Amino acid sequence: MATLDADATLRAELYDRRMREMDRGDSELYAALARDAEGPALELACGTGRIYLDALAEGCDVDGFDRSAEMLAFLRERAAERGIEPSVWRADMTDFAVDREYELAYCPFNAVQHLLTIENQLDALRNVYDALAPGGRFVFDVFVPSFELIAETYGEWRTESVELREVPYKFRTRTRITDEVEQQFTVENELYDPDGSRVVAESHRLKMLPKREVELLARRSPFEEWTVRGGFETIEADATIEDGDSVQVWTLRKRA
Repeated sequence: MATLDADATLRAELYDRRMREMDRGDSELYAALARDAEGPALELACGTGRIYLDALAEGCDVDGFDRSAEMLAFLRERAAERGIEPSVWRADMTDFAVDREYELAYCPFNAVQHLLTIENQLDALRNVYDALAPGGRFVFDVFVPSFELIAETYGEWRTESVELREVPYKFRTRTRITDEVEQQFTVENELYDPDGSRVVAESHRLKMLPKREVELLARRSPFEEWTVRGGFETIEADATIEDGDSVQVWTLRKRA
């Protein structure tokens, strides 16, 4: 099993803690989809296993991959603590292949927004399409860009206290627009130990994806059907998205 150095473990543990504390309500939806799938499921960008490990513990036939080796190593450690055996590997959404057909593929928590170019976005959709069995579906979520939220909070550092391994740290994060033309933004995270030394510094660049842009990508992809709803409560065919919704949950289906 891969092991992590101290800094990598700290980064992975910080990420895992923050994702779990957000309680977005998405884990229940994705776990239910995996339970109800009539065949195996695949989680893209599974990270430290916030959703993946619970689905696996419930007996779901689910595989996963992530491009971060440190996140996967942390996931495997957590799985060992729970006595479950994960089937995960390192790969990128834009360049992956599988040796089985999946009834369901899903990608939680805005992860597709890390795909910055149209070419990368379409490559990922083609790869997912090829991984699905006939009639299979791909479910993912992205946020609805809010001009009010951007105006009020972007560009400002937010600071909070966080305890990791019984040690108090100061965590701060900032989101800012870094390319107005391409509608890209950067999330910066920093962690400081009790002595004030910065022990983690990372940044992630992402792409805004309003509804119409996602629909255009779906139209250019191999998928034949797609729907979108505004929340994690359900993905029934008649569900809708409306002004004021903060989340887009997309379902792309491969024709049977």
